[in-house]
Amino acid sequence: MTNNNYKNWKINQDNDGIVWLHFDKENSPTNVLSKDVLHELRDIINELESKPPRGVVFLSDKESGFIAGADIKEFPEIKTEDQAREALNFGHSICNSIENLSCPTVALIHGFCLGGGMELALACRYRIADNDPKCKMGLPEVKLGIHPGFGGTVRMIRLIGVMNGLDAILTGRNISARIAKRIGLVNYAVPKRHHINAARNVIFKAPKPFKLPFWNRILNHKRARPWVAKLLIKKVEKKASRAHYPSPFAMIDLWVRCYDDHQYMLQEEINSFVGLIVGKTAQNLIRVFLLSEQLKSLGKTGDYNPKHVHVIGAGVMGGDIAAWCALNGFKVTLQDRSMETLAKVIKRAFGLYKKRLKDKHLIRAALDRLIPDIKGDGLKKADIVIEAIFEDPQVKRDLYAEIEPRLKKDAIIATNTSSIPLDELNTILKKPERLVGLHFFNPVAMMPLVEIVHCPKTSNDVSRMAAAFTRRINKLPLPVTSTPGFLVNRVLMPYLMESVELAGEGIPLALIDKAALDYGMPMGPIELADTVGLDICLNVAEILSQHMEISVPDRLRKMVEKGDLGKKTGKGFYAFKKGKPVKPAIPKDYTAPTDIQDRLIMRLLNEAVACLRDKVVDDADLADGGIIFGTGFAPFRGGPFQYIDSRGKDQLIKLLDQLEHRHGPRFAADKEWQQL
Repeated sequence: MTNNNYKNWKINQDNDGIVWLHFDKENSPTNVLSKDVLHELRDIINELESKPPRGVVFLSDKESGFIAGADIKEFPEIKTEDQAREALNFGHSICNSIENLSCPTVALIHGFCLGGGMELALACRYRIADNDPKCKMGLPEVKLGIHPGFGGTVRMIRLIGVMNGLDAILTGRNISARIAKRIGLVNYAVPKRHHINAARNVIFKAPKPFKLPFWNRILNHKRARPWVAKLLIKKVEKKASRAHYPSPFAMIDLWVRCYDDHQYMLQEEINSFVGLIVGKTAQNLIRVFLLSEQLKSLGKTGDYNPKHVHVIGAGVMGGDIAAWCALNGFKVTLQDRSMETLAKVIKRAFGLYKKRLKDKHLIRAALDRLIPDIKGDGLKKADIVIEAIFEDPQVKRDLYAEIEPRLKKDAIIATNTSSIPLDELNTILKKPERLVGLHFFNPVAMMPLVEIVHCPKTSNDVSRMAAAFTRRINKLPLPVTSTPGFLVNRVLMPYLMESVELAGEGIPLALIDKAALDYGMPMGPIELADTVGLDICLNVAEILSQHMEISVPDRLRKMVEKGDLGKKTGKGFYAFKKGKPVKPAIPKDYTAPTDIQDRLIMRLLNEAVACLRDKVVDDADLADGGIIFGTGFAPFRGGPFQYIDSRGKDQLIKLLDQLEHRHGPRFAADKEWQQL
């Protein structure tokens, strides 16, 4: 082959007759299977079919990885089932043609190989992966409310068996090269420098095929599938509702009905996918993905390249922030008065690194980057200083006065305050423009969002650098103005306080949580308050009550005074056993009020609307992204403002009026509703 008139593919044929297809998507840092890429690939495959070479090797010229999947930015263009079916048929034809080539085909995988990229690799006869921990493979389509659509439902199960294959599809989790080799997803996992020779070797001498255990064939039998499906459905239902997230259930149904005939299953895969992608869940989850990409774009690094982070305060938040920064490659000095407290952080960090990194050398390297620092010697070398001490303005100001003379002239001071406006903190600084908020959420390792808090005195460059740093540690930056509670805590606190009001009215706690779970929240508000800590909830609520219309229930104060702080003390609203809440059963003869869910959700929505009025964020899209990634707001609903749009603002205003009439002025509709 000599035709190289392609924008996204470069074709080389060596002296042994092997064709090397280099994928390098034009004007993109990442390889994705966009329309133009697939049309070019179709032409290339047609030529390969007419003149089969000795072998074909697919490889990526991008440092970021092999193929990150389909171009999700094109998904919103799919409005009808016919459009979806046309796109799926085209993708199927390409993967089927790759699978049916008469010569050996090899996928050389490094970095990310996900979604459609994984499906292309599955269509190849052989797969060779980079054994670097950064190499990740998977089929994450379920996170978009769909399932694989380029033949992956058949090929993944056929290759690695029903349990491993369905687990990969139903969870969407990434698979490391080490595990991929063990389960038969790849033929070899070797250093990237050996990839070329490895590809040549498998073309010249076919490796022995991976043999699945006999029991895998048994589980795929048509009589066994319904029984296996029941177990899988029970497992899925523990994490997702069929009404809210239909795609994993559709995948199980597809396998049960069709696996005996792979060609039939391929066709039914298209039909199932088409029905899912035009549905509300998929459209909203695709929107959530695009919101995450929008947030990522706010943290473009440019020429900012910090190396050293100094964290002050080794409590739960400060310690976990320090551990996370070290995990992501930064040298971190962690300052606290107590060596015992620092030792606890190192112990927790070891658990995190062991879970995330697996390899003992990588774990050791991360621990070496996390340095206890009683005296604060790291201050003078730090590019970023993160303060994570008590939520007390005067204590924070005293600390800033002490450390500012010791800092590099261009060092950023970042506070992890959860609710205190920056203008109350920067008055002591000689350079107030260097103070910015980096508000992390607990647990740090799990929550993807960081609020980048700025006030009029904050330098634009400092805000930009803070956002860039946030991306460097693999978090999503959300710029917010320094108003009380910022965005996330401000919308969350009325929701939590309403749940306490409901509890005070004698409504069973488990019923309050169930109302939120039924709406799609990942955790009920009562359990959430216990998990966050009732003392923290009280502190934030009291700060916010000074600036906005929010009342703090007496019951919350009394529980904190008593020392019942929630999960960390073993007792809050719930008693905790082995870290899990013990939820009393709802009395069978109890008749619940019909507006529990409305009271919870409308308090949250009303405050979200008020945040737009106060310009806490620039627009409703950023508000949706921030509230989803900061609170876990039901992702399948696409965010509070997407939900308002889909349900209709007039209907929701009427609902607020009804709630105000029944329960008082805290439900008065914010005036910004009329401007939506």
